[in-house]
Amino acid sequence: MAWITKNSATMTIERRQQPCLTEEMKADMSKRLLPRYETKMGALLPVLHEVQEHVGYLPHQALEEIAAFLELPPSAVLDTASFYEEFHFSPVGKYVIGVCQSIACEACGHQPIVDHLRSKLGVEPHETTSDGLFTLLCMECLGSCDTAPCALVNEDRHDLINIEQMDQMIDEIRAREGGQG
Repeated sequence: MAWITKNSATMTIERRQQPCLTEEMKADMSKRLLPRYETKMGALLPVLHEVQEHVGYLPHQALEEIAAFLELPPSAVLDTASFYEEFHFSPVGKYVIGVCQSIACEACGHQPIVDHLRSKLGVEPHETTSDGLFTLLCMECLGSCDTAPCALVNEDRHDLINIEQMDQMIDEIRAREGGQG
């Protein structure tokens, strides 16, 4: 796999007028989260999760604000966030479907499910449908090897999945959201 580099010295970071990490959030995290950790670096993952929950993803502006809040180098915040699959650097769909691709799920047939979802949704892994409803992910181990193959739909794990179950789930979501089946 080749490294894809960016000329970060001249990159322009998109900025929104409102901060991603509001003063209210900082005050709450300073009171509730920071005292639980020996160092501010220890609070990085919970802060990343809360900011992503608030914004919907982690734009570079948010990473810079988190770095300043926790008095960390921005590179440390980016390195940490980019290590974990649950952090997103661009907007995701209202429903994030993550199919496990661990060895157990691979042995139990996750690939035909992923291929079917790619076709049904019309997206590749890490892409979002044009209506903004679904994002498809291939994820590492979800910790449910005894019920492989499995997937997450938002925060809900679904075990022993098959193509028909995934179709039914997607069709139900589309019907509920007023979309086409």
